[in-house]
Amino acid sequence: MNTFLHSLPKIELHLHIEGTMQPELIFSLAERNGVTLPYTSIDELKAAYDFKNLQSFLDLYYQNMQVLLSEQDFYDLTWDYFSRVAAEQLIHAEIFFDPQAHLARGVEIGTQLAGISRACQEAQQRYGITSAIILSFLRDMSEESALETLQAALPYREQFIGIGLDSAEMGNPPAKFRRVFEQARALGLRLVAHAGEEGPHDYISEALDELKVERIDHGVQCITSLPLTERLAREQIPLTVCPLSNIYLKVFGTLQESTIPQMLESGLKVTLNSDDPAYFGGYMNDNFEAVQQAFGWNKEIWAQLTRNAIDASFASDIRKREMSAQLDRYLARCS
Repeated sequence: MNTFLHSLPKIELHLHIEGTMQPELIFSLAERNGVTLPYTSIDELKAAYDFKNLQSFLDLYYQNMQVLLSEQDFYDLTWDYFSRVAAEQLIHAEIFFDPQAHLARGVEIGTQLAGISRACQEAQQRYGITSAIILSFLRDMSEESALETLQAALPYREQFIGIGLDSAEMGNPPAKFRRVFEQARALGLRLVAHAGEEGPHDYISEALDELKVERIDHGVQCITSLPLTERLAREQIPLTVCPLSNIYLKVFGTLQESTIPQMLESGLKVTLNSDDPAYFGGYMNDNFEAVQQAFGWNKEIWAQLTRNAIDASFASDIRKREMSAQLDRYLARCS
């Protein structure tokens, strides 16, 4: 089954590009930019990847970002991701980045987007991987900061497709960002938000009703509310679930405790993604293998998960048809 999964065409909709930064790249960029790290070796840094919750991860995540200073740094970061996932049969990716975390260090949005976009363009040329960039706001910062960040990004509007909401969920409800999402919607941007990871299922409803998002990132707590679960099934709201991330951040103790099977049984439009693969145990194949080991799904379920991701993507209708045809050809070979 792993052979089938490894060659299955993949669509990733929940990927933080800063979360793909491998320890080796962190040390390389630190040396390039003259940044002093609080770790003396790669092994010492890796030992810090023992997270107690989301916040303990975020503390290290933002600390490691300090090595990203130039357009070339953001290019190298993004290209490293694409070069890894091309071997895993990734055909489309929608990439989050956190501009506020870099703006706080004096790195302009134009610099960030120039590096990320250049790598995205080259990945399409070399590997045939299509992609889109989503600007994510940090929910533990103010809405005023988010509004300022959106305005700063508008001169580069053609380089990103939508906005998202991430970072520390507890105590930062979606409604806090109602105005900035209203502005983004008026501009024609696509809308997503993290909700129902560590936070309560109410945050999922709030993201749908107050922010009018089109996709929910994570959403695994939805199963604790039958009315919400029924609504998500009825409206076919996509959920970008990240299995290994949920284990590393102690959302669930083991994969067997995950709500993913119940979500599928309830008719929800689930997709599987890697989130922050450099920190959470691996990329798409690693997540797929772990889920298969936990639940022993058949090929039909994996095909449906892939179709869910194609449908939930913000790719053009033409590109969606191309991806569907590619999936159909693969499944026909494997029948």
